[in-house]
Amino acid sequence: QVQLVESGGGLVQAGGSLSVSCAASGLTFSQYRMGWFRQAPGKEREFVAALSRSGGITDYADSVKGRFTISRNNSKNTVYLQMNSLTPEDSAAYYCAADYAPTSAITTRVRYGYWGRGTQVTVSS
Repeated sequence: QVQLVESGGGLVQAGGSLSVSCAASGLTFSQYRMGWFRQAPGKEREFVAALSRSGGITDYADSVKGRFTISRNNSKNTVYLQMNSLTPEDSAAYYCAADYAPTSAITTRVRYGYWGRGTQVTVSS
């Protein structure tokens, strides 16, 4: 079965950087579009970033554009989220998600059928 396992979360000071990863198994990784979402306590889950199957097309929420970078390594079945210039408002559980789309060349913000369990990112002020 498809499994997504996030790692790399932790505590960082405001203005700092952190990178989180998501290792996928049980799937042909290159057939899946990938995304990152986050959810802070008391808030709804929100879209953060998305990546096409090839990694050539990206999409970002306005709140992270210019600070976060999503990427993937199809040979390692892994998707990454590099986060720079972090603020306390970025504190949340970060989830990766996968969408089976073997013929798609673009990203999606909504169509994800598989989810990881999340990794916590906390930014101190």
